[in-house]
Amino acid sequence: MSELHAGHRKRLKARFLSEGLDGFAEHNVLELLLFYALPQQDTNPLAHRLIDAFGSLSGVLDASVEDLCRIKGVGPGTAMLLSLMPALFRRYRLSGADFDTCLNTTEKAGDYLLPRFIGLKNEAVYVVCLDAKCKPLCCRMLSEGTVNVAQINVRKVVELALSFNASSIILAHNHLSGIALPSTEDVATTLHMKRALDAVGIAFVDHIIVADDDFVSLAQSGLLNQ
Repeated sequence: MSELHAGHRKRLKARFLSEGLDGFAEHNVLELLLFYALPQQDTNPLAHRLIDAFGSLSGVLDASVEDLCRIKGVGPGTAMLLSLMPALFRRYRLSGADFDTCLNTTEKAGDYLLPRFIGLKNEAVYVVCLDAKCKPLCCRMLSEGTVNVAQINVRKVVELALSFNASSIILAHNHLSGIALPSTEDVATTLHMKRALDAVGIAFVDHIIVADDDFVSLAQSGLLNQ
């Protein structure tokens, strides 16, 4: 690495330590991260190539390892580091959050569930089992993959709720389209789930649909009162 590039790295690190990332351009943020995957290279050109290829910093970090490795200069180690960031941030949010609380409002339930979907590249379904005071007994991913919500296994949800002696449950899944509005299949599954839970005396509190950093509550729509 040339003395010029070494000086640039030192200045960029010092800038981060004094100012944080708020004033950084996206390619500079990426360049700083790449220092730790490519310690002997000028990472500025690669940062620009990645932003050009995927459109934004979030596009780069959301890209698959396979797609990242197609970019000139990106090896498996670099791709792994970049792909790790969204999952790391999700764990950071979950680790720092205070979940010893009552999920007795839609807002609290949404705040509890949103971090669990950060950086997921596939659709996923979560079930939260609650006690009589609306405190979580468990929060478990029921399935992940190219999931159509109409394929949610109602029996598994009921069995999970019964195994924890839950008084109520909240269901949540994400839409990769970025649109949180419920589909026809979402509505049908919600009604089917409500009937199954009613039959065993467990309340279905809400079905929350997450898209990016937004969510929609089917309970607020009045669907669960039908």
